[in-house]
Amino acid sequence: MSGFLEELLGEKLVTGGGEEVDVHSLGARGISLLGLYFGCSLSAPCAQLSGSLAAFYGRLRGDAAAGPGAGAGPGPGAGAAAEPEPRRRLEIVFVSSDQDQRQWQDFVRDMPWLALPYKEKHRKLKLWNKYRISNIPSLIFLDATTGKVVCRNGLLVIRDDPEGLEFPWGPKPFREVIAGPLLRNNGQSLESSSLEGSHVGVYFSAHWCPPCRSLTRVLVESYRKIKEAGQKFEIIFVSADRSEDSFKQYFSEMPWLAVPYTDEARRSRLNRLYGIQGIPTLIVLDPQGEVITRQGRVEVLNDEDCREFPWHPKPVLELSDSNAVQLNEGPCLVLFVDSEDDGESEAAKQLIQPIAEKIIAKYKAKEEEAPLLFFVAGEASSWDGHAQRNSHRVFYAPGSKPSITGTLPFAPHLSDWEWRHSVSQMRKERLGESQTALRSAPRSGRPAGLCILADSPAGLHLPHVSRS
Repeated sequence: MSGFLEELLGEKLVTGGGEEVDVHSLGARGISLLGLYFGCSLSAPCAQLSGSLAAFYGRLRGDAAAGPGAGAGPGPGAGAAAEPEPRRRLEIVFVSSDQDQRQWQDFVRDMPWLALPYKEKHRKLKLWNKYRISNIPSLIFLDATTGKVVCRNGLLVIRDDPEGLEFPWGPKPFREVIAGPLLRNNGQSLESSSLEGSHVGVYFSAHWCPPCRSLTRVLVESYRKIKEAGQKFEIIFVSADRSEDSFKQYFSEMPWLAVPYTDEARRSRLNRLYGIQGIPTLIVLDPQGEVITRQGRVEVLNDEDCREFPWHPKPVLELSDSNAVQLNEGPCLVLFVDSEDDGESEAAKQLIQPIAEKIIAKYKAKEEEAPLLFFVAGEASSWDGHAQRNSHRVFYAPGSKPSITGTLPFAPHLSDWEWRHSVSQMRKERLGESQTALRSAPRSGRPAGLCILADSPAGLHLPHVSRS
């Protein structure tokens, strides 16, 4: 256990009082579940969470008081302590994005759990990157022995299971979580067993969310086309509406099923199961309830005729307006091809596809998401057309330092990326090596990225870029 924890967290953590704690001591204490709390002292929601999390932490560990440092360190004689009760085998580590050390110190002072030292900025960024944290506060739970993610939405755990009765909150099969009646908008009720043998789309959405309403209109047509093609497919609406009246109004536009609005517990369990952090989100499942893709939203928008349903993930995607949202979700490798010839884009895709497949297969074997997303973008792609119409351009200059001017409409943060260095005549075998450097590249705010500039697939010019 200690090997994994030290690799993840380093050798030392600190208590709220500033005392150092050896990471290997967590193994000696029998810690089985590790919570990573991502936050910042300047965030009011983080301050609010810290109070409720401290109470939760104290109850779960059985501490008499969840005051500063309570239970955080191993304490005298900890190595000889009796075997902890299962519910006490939890530790939380705060992973901060603070840029001011005094603010960080003031914030962690009242925390009864541990924290990564302030100076460990690079390690913090690697953790934010590894677990694709896109908003704060976020709390995820890991198996302390294997490192596997147990629960991506720990905030719902605190709300739904304040006494920790369901510890350690491991994922349950979809059929178990969805079990119960489902509704149609005409009031008809069906049992969840009716989903057997069907692909299922689990649709997290709400009427108050404009992007949700836009996607729903497209999804209604996709649903109709898939059903007319004879495919066994059903969608389940999991509402995030703020009132039952809003739910009913929105659901009246949908031809599929929904979890009853009054069944808040089941809606929350589905959010926990898939670690939902934002809407709209469409998770597509196979008939066995296993996830095919978490990017159903992108797939529906990219494949209006639904010819590629059920949308098994592709190793390499062509960058477009609809899928560029994925640039915000983690490190991306984008191969820019300076050509209007579709054949050049396809050749470029074939160049990096074996590398992408190898990386994806490696992490799939460990039941983990791949650390990189792969894209190809060319002059003829739709996003570049938008850029030209808005007088924003990406300038290509093979063999020299490229520049990005203005703001690309689909990814405004790209205008802030900094070209750090250029490597001429990048060979195919070097591409595989570069992804290692990318995963550990420091960044703040947006994910780091690796943009490859190519005048032809045979000779690549590789600028390594990161957010400054």
